Amino acid sequence: MVQESRSFQLQELREYKIVKANELIQRSRFSLTAQEYKIISYLISKIKPNDIEFKHCEFKIGEFCEICGIDQYNGKNFSNIKSAIQKLSDKSLWVKSDDGTKEILFRWIDNAVIDYKSGMVLMIINEFMKPFLLQLKEKFTQYGLYYILPMKSQYSMRLYELLKSREYIGNWKVELGEIKRRLSAENYNRYPDFRRKAIDTALREINDFSDISVSYTVAKQGNKVTHLVFQIRGKTDILERTRTYARIDDALNKAHGSV
Repeated sequence: MVQESRSFQLQELREYKIVKANELIQRSRFSLTAQEYKIISYLISKIKPNDIEFKHCEFKIGEFCEICGIDQYNGKNFSNIKSAIQKLSDKSLWVKSDDGTKEILFRWIDNAVIDYKSGMVLMIINEFMKPFLLQLKEKFTQYGLYYILPMKSQYSMRLYELLKSREYIGNWKVELGEIKRRLSAENYNRYPDFRRKAIDTALREINDFSDISVSYTVAKQGNKVTHLVFQIRGKTDILERTRTYARIDDALNKAHGSV
C-alpha cells in the first residue's frame, strides 16, 4: 500500500506542466547538459498558473532522482547533482527581442542552498525570467515534464521544445546554421556528424518518449545541405500514446544511474 501511494505521488510530480513563452523557446541561445536541463525544467514545473512571483523551490535530492528515474542509491548522485546546480547557476542564456534588434542576457537561477543533513535543495529562478514564465496568456507552449525525463541527450530536450512550440503549424523549415546555434551544436562542422550525433539521436528520443511524432527532409543548394524541414504531428491515436507511456515508464523505472 505504501509503495502504491509513493508510485502515485511520483506519477503526479512527473505530470506537472512546463509552460514557457514561445519567445523564450524560439529566440533563445543556451547550452545545458541533460541533467541541468532536467533541474531547471523541474523548477519551472513547480510554477502554478496563478503565481505572480517566483517562489523558493525546495526538494529532496532523493525525490528528484526518483522522479527522473535515477538510481537514488548511487553514491555519486549527490555530488553529481551538486555539481550540476553549481554549473547551472553560472550559466546564462541570450534571448532575442521580437524585432530582432536586441539580445538580452539572463541567468537561470539566483541562488541555491543544499542542506547536507536533510538532503534538501532550495533554489529560486532568476526574477528577470518572469515575463517568460509567469502569467502567460498567449503565445506560449505547454507540455508535461513526463515527456523529457527519459531523454538522455541535451539535444533531445532542446529540439523537442523547438518543435513542440510549432506543433500547431505542423512543420518547421530552418536554416542549418540556425538550428546548430539553437542546439549549441556549432562544433559539428560536417553535416553527417551533426545529423548523426544531434538530429537523429534527438528525434529517436522525441519519437519514442514525447507527445509528438517528427520526421524531416533536407533542402540543398547543389550538394550542400542548407535547411532542415521538419514535419510535426501530435500523437492523438490512443494506441500510439499508450505505447509512448509504456516506453516512458519502462525507461524511468529501470533507474539506469546518472543521466
